Amino acid sequence: MIMKKYIAIAIIALGAFSVASCEKFLDVHTEGYPTQDQFFQNDQQAIDAVDACYARLPQEAVLGRELYWEQACANVIVWGRTRGYSTLATLSYNGDESPLRGVFERAYKEGMNRCNWVIQQLLLKQEKQELTPIETRSLGEAYFLRAYWHFLIAYRYGTKDLGVPFVAYEDVEGGYNNEIPEQQPTVMDDYKYIVSDLEKAEALVPKFEEYGADDRGRVHKAACAALMAKAYAYWATWDKAQWPNVITCVNRLETSYGRDLAPNFTDLFAPDYSKFWTKEYCWGWPSDGGSGGGGVEITGVMLENKGWGKFNGWGQFKPSYDIYEEMLKDGAGNERLKASILEYGDEFPFFGETRKFYSNSDVESGFAIYKFMQAFAPADPTGIGYVNPNGDWPTTRINWPIIRFADCLLLRAEAYLVAGDGASAKKDIDRVRTRSHLSTLPSAATWADLYHERRCELAFELAADWAADCKRWAYSGDAAIKALATAELNAHPRARHYEDRTDAASAFTVGDYEDYKTPAKSWSDKYMTFPYPSEQVNKSAGKLKNVPAWQ
Repeated sequence: MIMKKYIAIAIIALGAFSVASCEKFLDVHTEGYPTQDQFFQNDQQAIDAVDACYARLPQEAVLGRELYWEQACANVIVWGRTRGYSTLATLSYNGDESPLRGVFERAYKEGMNRCNWVIQQLLLKQEKQELTPIETRSLGEAYFLRAYWHFLIAYRYGTKDLGVPFVAYEDVEGGYNNEIPEQQPTVMDDYKYIVSDLEKAEALVPKFEEYGADDRGRVHKAACAALMAKAYAYWATWDKAQWPNVITCVNRLETSYGRDLAPNFTDLFAPDYSKFWTKEYCWGWPSDGGSGGGGVEITGVMLENKGWGKFNGWGQFKPSYDIYEEMLKDGAGNERLKASILEYGDEFPFFGETRKFYSNSDVESGFAIYKFMQAFAPADPTGIGYVNPNGDWPTTRINWPIIRFADCLLLRAEAYLVAGDGASAKKDIDRVRTRSHLSTLPSAATWADLYHERRCELAFELAADWAADCKRWAYSGDAAIKALATAELNAHPRARHYEDRTDAASAFTVGDYEDYKTPAKSWSDKYMTFPYPSEQVNKSAGKLKNVPAWQ
C-alpha cells in the first residue's frame, strides 16, 4: 500500500534520529545518536535513516495545519473556531505564536538536522567505498529534504539584510560539533544553498517512473526541478535576475520529466489510488488515511466541526467571502468554483447521502472548503479505507499536493510577465484555465490575470502559500500586482452572515469577520517575515538575530 513503509518506519525512527544541537539553541541536549559504525551498513539502514527525515512533514505541526493559520491575513480563509493567536491574521504577530514556534523548531530539530546527519554519514561512507544505488538515492532524498526544510525557514524569516541559520555538516572541517548554525549574510545566500542541494538531489534520485509501486511518494527528479523553480521565484523577490531560472526549471519539468496538467481538476484530490500519479504530480504527501491512519490531517481539520454527526471534523478553516467572490468572476457555477467551495444549498455526497450544505457549528461563513472532501462521499468511507475512523487524527486518503505543475506553470507565467512577455504568460495561464473549462484570456496576460489565477487555482492548498505570494508582491512586485496584494494585506477577510443557517434562501449580509476587526491591519515591509520565537533568541546567547526590521 502506498507509503505504508513510510508510516511504520517513521514511528520507529523518530526516537533513533534526534540529531543533537547546542542545548542553548532549540533546547536539544547532545545525546548519543547512531554513529557510522552502527548505521549505513546496508540498504535497509539507509532507507530507515532517510525515512526519519520524511517523518515529521505530514504531522499536525507542519503540513497538518500549523503552516495554514496565517492564510487568513490574505483573506482566503476565516477561522471556523477562534484561536489564541489571531495576531497571525491581523499582521500583529510577535513570533511566539504556537504555529510559528512549532514549524520553526521542527524545521531544525527534526528536519534539517536529521538530513544533515544522513548526508554527512553517507558522504563519509562514500569516501571509503562506492555507495549502492539505494544509498545513492537516499543521499539525494536527504539533499532534497534538507532543501525543503531550509526553504520553509528562508522565505518566512530571511531578507536581503540578514539570512537564516544554516550549516551543511559536510562542509565543516573536522566534522560538525553541534554548535548553533551561523546565520547567512542574506537570504540570497540561503537560496544559493537551497538550489545547490536541489541540484545535487536531482543528479542522484531517479525519475518518478523508475520507482516501484511501494516507493511512490519518494523524492524524484521532477520534484527537485519543481522546488528549484519555487526557490528561484522567492529568490527573485530580492534579485530579479533570478526569474529566467524559473523559466529554465519549468521548461525542464516539461521536456525532461514529462510533467503536464492532469486532464481533470477534481482528479488531483481524489481518494482513488489510480488517480494519485497524474502528470501534474511533482511532489506531495500520498496519505493512506483508512484504519491505519497516516498522512496529513488537514482534510479533516477543514471539515465541518463534528461532520453533521457522521465524523469528527474539526471545522477550523472556512472560505472567506473574498475568495468566493474572486472565483465567481469566472461565472456562477463554474467548474473550479464548484469543485473548491460549498455554499448554502449546494448538494454534495457525504457518507452515502446527498446533503444540502449548511453549517450548524462555530463561526459561520456561509461556505465550506470542498476541494478535499471526496474521501467522505462513499457510504462507508472508513470501512473502505478512505477515512481514518479516529476522529482525533482525521486523516483521509489523498495525494496531498505540496508542489504541482499548475503552480509551476503560473510561476513561469509570472517570470514571463517580469520579462514583458504577456503573450507567453497568456499561454501558461490559458492552459490552467482551459483544464477547468474556463474561458481563455482575451489578450496578452496582465498582472491582474496572474493574481486572479494563482488565487483561484491554488486556493486552500499548501502547494502555494497565498499569504507569502501577497507579501512578496507587496514588497517587490510590479506596480499593478503590488497594489492588489497590498490592498489584500490591509483588508479584513469578509464572511457571510445568514439569518437562518439552514435555509439557503434566507437573507444574508456580507461583512468583516468579527474576530479580525481589531487591531486594524496595516501592511509594511516589516511583515515580509516573522520574528524568531523569543525563547530561541534568548537561548542562542546572542547568536540568533532577527532581521533589522524586527530588532
